[in-house]
Formats: sequence, C-alpha cells, structure tokens
Amino acid sequence: MESEILKTLQEKGYHVLYQEKTDSTNVWAGRLAREGAPSRTLVCADMQTDGRGRRGRRWESPPGESLYMTLILRPDFCPQQASMLTLVTGLSVAQALCAMTGLKALLKWPNDVVVSGKKICGILTEMSAGMERVEYILIGVGINVNGCEFPEELKAMATSVKLELGHAVSRWELAAMVWNCFEENYRLFQKTGNFSLLRQEYERMLVSRNRQVRVSGREEPFEGLAMGINDEGELLVKGPDGKIREICAGEVSVRGLYGYI
Repeated sequence: MESEILKTLQEKGYHVLYQEKTDSTNVWAGRLAREGAPSRTLVCADMQTDGRGRRGRRWESPPGESLYMTLILRPDFCPQQASMLTLVTGLSVAQALCAMTGLKALLKWPNDVVVSGKKICGILTEMSAGMERVEYILIGVGINVNGCEFPEELKAMATSVKLELGHAVSRWELAAMVWNCFEENYRLFQKTGNFSLLRQEYERMLVSRNRQVRVSGREEPFEGLAMGINDEGELLVKGPDGKIREICAGEVSVRGLYGYI
C-alpha cells in the first residue's frame, strides 16, 4: 500500500492491515473480530483466493487489479439497524468514484455500485449479534479498478474504472477516498440511527428510481415502479394495484425489466 495513503487512514483512526494474498477479506476480518480486533480495523488485500459475494457467489479476485477490503465495526446500535450500513457504504463508494474519477457512478439497491449500466463494486455486510446487541459488523467492499478482463458470463454486466476512463488509477488513493466519504455518511447515520439524513443523496444516485423493476424472492414475484427508499433503507416499489410496498434487502432480488439494472 502507498505509505502516505496508509498514514492518512491511520490518522483518521483506522487500524490498517494488509496482505498480498488472503482467502477473503471478510473471512480474514471475521477471524480477527472473533479474536477481539477493535472497531475500525480495516483489512486490505492485493488478491483473494476465495472471494465471496452476496448469497455465497464467487467474486473474481486476481492480483494487482482491484480493491478488496473489509472494515470491522463494533457499533452501539441494535441489530435491526445493521443492514442500513450496506447502503451507507454503497453511497460512500459511489461518491468516492464520482469525486476521484469524474465517472457517473450510480446505486443499484441494495448493494451494488454501477457505471455505464454495469457493476463496478459489490458490498457484502455480515454481522455477529444477539437479540439486542451487535458484537461486530463486517463491511466487505470489492471495487473493479484496473482490471480489463472479466469471465465470459460477466462481460455484459461488469466494468472497471480503467475500462471506463481508458487509463489506470491509484487503487489505494480510491480506498482512502471511499473511507473519507464513509466517515461523513456514518456520522450522519449515527445521529439519527436511520437513513433520514442520507436518503435524499442516495435517491439522487439510485439508478432504478422512477423505473420499472421486477421483485422476486420470498413472496410471489411482481413488477412495479421503484419510487425511492424510506428512512430504514427499504426500497419503495409501487405495485400494479397502486399499493406501495416496502422491500427489505434480505434474500430479495430487484432487477430492471430490461437488464441488470
């Protein structure tokens, strides 16, 4: 990692750990958390051998190309609020990409950042908690930065910063920018314990807002108009009957009617 950027993160109170190769930054961070690692421990790797995405999907993690990092938090709020940190982080990544690269990064609810209609970042949030108390939360972030090749099945829906700009950028400068944005967003989230102070900015970047989507998962699939989010970070979808439903992230999938977004 570039020493000046590492120093910047440490000055902001992060305890940064780096390995050239690990199985998964979330798995690594989970081990550290169970061993008592403090809040704001940030683990980063140049390569993952067993990267994971939502629902256990594999995340391609070749060396020297992308950002793989996981933040350990030990927050003082109830487990029901933890899911909103996925949205807080997604917003932070999108803001960082816009600020550093000039790319128009948007948000695909709940946990993807997209550029030019393709996925550029995935976020995986995991938690250890009891009924009323959070022991720790892991926020895993994977950003496609300087890679140009994707597996055949992902080419139509994945992109990278380098593919969009035509040149490479500093991965670790982007990492520092992400956590700078996260600091401010997390501060606002903690003030209210919900998404009320971040909702307007999130909706501004929500790619599916005012677009038809298909919701599938635990209940009968249905199509409707994505209206935005509520203060709990749930997606508001207006169904064919005119009723607005509040969609929790969980195992629900929300896709555009005509493609990935």
